[in-house]
Amino acid sequence: MDQDDLGITVTLDAPFAETVDRVRAALAEQGFGVLTEIDVRATLRAKLGEELEDYLILGACNPPLAHRALEADRRIGLLLPCNVVVRRADGRSVVEAMDPDLMVRFTGRPELAAVAAEAGTRLRAALAALRD
Repeated sequence: MDQDDLGITVTLDAPFAETVDRVRAALAEQGFGVLTEIDVRATLRAKLGEELEDYLILGACNPPLAHRALEADRRIGLLLPCNVVVRRADGRSVVEAMDPDLMVRFTGRPELAAVAAEAGTRLRAALAALRD
């Protein structure tokens, strides 16, 4: 598993559809539900006639963590839910999750640190479970 300034990434030698199913299950095990789903490939094809590799954005939310974050700062809804991207690259499935620490860095609100840390731990665990 890799991490950079924006997110946490895992690359799998698994088919796209299987990876999406596994991501949903791994997120659920960590208390995240998928609130939104954007099929970027289908949208670009339908709206622009452009082709793109399989690319899906899942808007994941852990309600207790979201509530804690909103209690600290009502504007944090601008950064919720946690986006998880599943896409194809070089014949492999790539899963990327936004690093929740971005909430703290972006807002400068230290009271969000505990929520971001727990969300990050849960997202890392979900992505790590994909390798099992």
